[in-house]
Amino acid sequence: MNVPFKVDLKDQVVLITGGGGVLCSTMAQALATCGAKIAVADLKQEAAEAVAAKIRADGGTAISVACNVLEKASLEAANAKVKQELGAVDILVNGAGGNHPKGTTSLEYLRQEDLAGTAKELITFYDLDPKGIEFVFNLNFLGTLLPTQAFTREMAGKGRGTIINISSMNAFRPLTKIPAYSGAKAAVSNFTQWLAVHFSRVGVRVNAIAPGFFVTDQNRALLVKPDGSPTARSSTILAHTPMGRYGTPEDLIGALLWLTSNEASGFVTGVVLPIDGGFAAFSGV
Repeated sequence: MNVPFKVDLKDQVVLITGGGGVLCSTMAQALATCGAKIAVADLKQEAAEAVAAKIRADGGTAISVACNVLEKASLEAANAKVKQELGAVDILVNGAGGNHPKGTTSLEYLRQEDLAGTAKELITFYDLDPKGIEFVFNLNFLGTLLPTQAFTREMAGKGRGTIINISSMNAFRPLTKIPAYSGAKAAVSNFTQWLAVHFSRVGVRVNAIAPGFFVTDQNRALLVKPDGSPTARSSTILAHTPMGRYGTPEDLIGALLWLTSNEASGFVTGVVLPIDGGFAAFSGV
């Protein structure tokens, strides 16, 4: 894989949750290109193995790990496997996350006529399912906290290590229709800052990347019609992104490599770095 620049990650063990996804698989390949040994962790073993196999085919070192980021026993088993096959984790990328339709409203704005409840297919604020919201918060927040507990004890013991969380521009400016996801990613950003302070005396740096709009398997149907044309929501997003396009997975790599390198960012901790094509800077007019 081509990377914008290389950092020296030789013999560093990286574990990346959600590693079978579009964004995190690219991150895994980039880190492997810089010499790291990669543990690709994903709820779907086959997805993780596909990424690990690609890394091995390119000459890197990688294993796949079946892992549920919401189950401590699963995380502990994954950590034991990684330590046995690669060594203790030096760099943790908490990439697992996502949204759920039951934490999403149908419309951007509540209208007076919606209060009557006559449109059964319409999900208003008052129809949001607590279980759906709980799922989104668990997946994004607990799915960051629990892997951090499972994979970083050795880092703290050695007095060095790096954690990179995946937040979102939703954490800075909540998007319409997705209150659960926006709130959950805000929690990830806040946790990143809290953990950076908490771990500062044991030599572990904690930062986050906050992607803007990227087309992934999870959101593709919401942004792109079957014929390849943009949906109405997609057109609105692009109109409010000054660079006028979606991000690509490769757009995250420069920031990722910088944050993983102690030589490049050794005095950087507690940062949530936007990568959004100018979305946060645009007022809409």
